[in-house]
Amino acid sequence: MAIIVNAVQQHRNKVEAEKRVEVAKQKNVIDETEEILLAAEHIPIGQQLKFILQQRILNALKIIAQVNPGVMDIRSRIESAANKLKSLAGDQETGLPDAFTLPSNDKQVVQYIKCVKKMRGLLRSEYTKGRVDSSAFMVEDKYLERLQLRANVETLMRRGDASLKAQQLGSARQCIEKAIAALDSQSQPDEYILQRKQELEQQLKQIQDSLRTANTEDVRKRKESERNELDELFSEKKKW
Repeated sequence: MAIIVNAVQQHRNKVEAEKRVEVAKQKNVIDETEEILLAAEHIPIGQQLKFILQQRILNALKIIAQVNPGVMDIRSRIESAANKLKSLAGDQETGLPDAFTLPSNDKQVVQYIKCVKKMRGLLRSEYTKGRVDSSAFMVEDKYLERLQLRANVETLMRRGDASLKAQQLGSARQCIEKAIAALDSQSQPDEYILQRKQELEQQLKQIQDSLRTANTEDVRKRKESERNELDELFSEKKKW
């Protein structure tokens, strides 16, 4: 009898442990998604992606309620999340935002790109689970990819401009070449890519011309210096 009781208790403990693990997992899902939604206030994303992320939170809350209905305030949190979802569903604008503002410093740019990458990861996760249809996934993922590209290219352009102002033509050329390579990596160029590439190629040509001119001038000065040294060496010395 004691053996049976012990086996039952062990099973209960195992079940409770599994519930705690699942609840903790879903809480992490909620925290991660809420953090991304908060950061999204500074990133131009559409209502559809916000809806997908909010749906992710609601799904996680429902799983928690199913696994452990006794979790504090779970019902009220589900209701709150459902209301936010309804609000987003009723405010589904057409198209995606076109506004883009590069953060003011490199540290903020890094955080911006990390956030966009996380969004893409969460979006793919929801798509894999069958919660996002193929067309919506492709549209949103391509949009986030473009945001990531623009942040990268605009940062390189800003660094290139700073190098030009400091007369560091070699560093400026490297930045511009990297930006062009990033644009060339896109298989389906849009208006932004075509326009930026044209601007960057013109700027790169100007930098290359300036470097050639500078190199030519350096060679001329070096030859002039060598000639002067030879002239001085072989010139007739004055007798005193």
